Amino acid sequence: MPITIVVADDHPLVLDGVERLFGLEPDLQVVARCRNGRQAVDETRRLRPDVLVLDVAMPAGNGLDVLRELREERLPTRVVLLTAALEDEQLLEAIQLGAQGVVLKDMAPNLLIEAVREVHAGGQWFEKGLGGRALRRLLQREQSQHEAGGALTKREIEIVRMVARGLRNRAIADQLFISEGTVKVHVHNIYEKLGVDGRAALIVYARSRGLV
Repeated sequence: MPITIVVADDHPLVLDGVERLFGLEPDLQVVARCRNGRQAVDETRRLRPDVLVLDVAMPAGNGLDVLRELREERLPTRVVLLTAALEDEQLLEAIQLGAQGVVLKDMAPNLLIEAVREVHAGGQWFEKGLGGRALRRLLQREQSQHEAGGALTKREIEIVRMVARGLRNRAIADQLFISEGTVKVHVHNIYEKLGVDGRAALIVYARSRGLV
């Protein structure tokens, strides 16, 4: 049985090119073409293809939005992102949301075919350097979150995130239904545990550790 594929991209030329590319391979079959994120989710839900080849920048829901919906619905389709460019943060989020492969549009066409086959077989496909760098950062972030989570209580982590959003003690107290004095004690304890000496340093720490 061929590998069934849904292709989602808002550029007709890309859709035509990818469909022709896959059409030359006897083990690959395009079952639907989509021009936006909403169509991509609907067709993936309806057809349950083996692989979704997904552009990141699309109207009516970008690639990351599509990944979120697929993850929420726990659809079994595996995803290869096909994109012109991808920032590190976008790549990290895509990996966290379940993307199994990333292919840049300026790469050789045969690499997209290889990526689809590899991902369908249960593997991952990332451009050399691109995926490795992002995966290292993801692992470092998770490790930092684990370390910080071990040092701070759930309430303290909650307060760290509020501080990072720019909330002052009174606003934090109002949102958590506790006294401003209690917030001050929590903030002091957070400073002590993390070894920071003020709100600015705490915000930098929180962002560098992926807490916000």
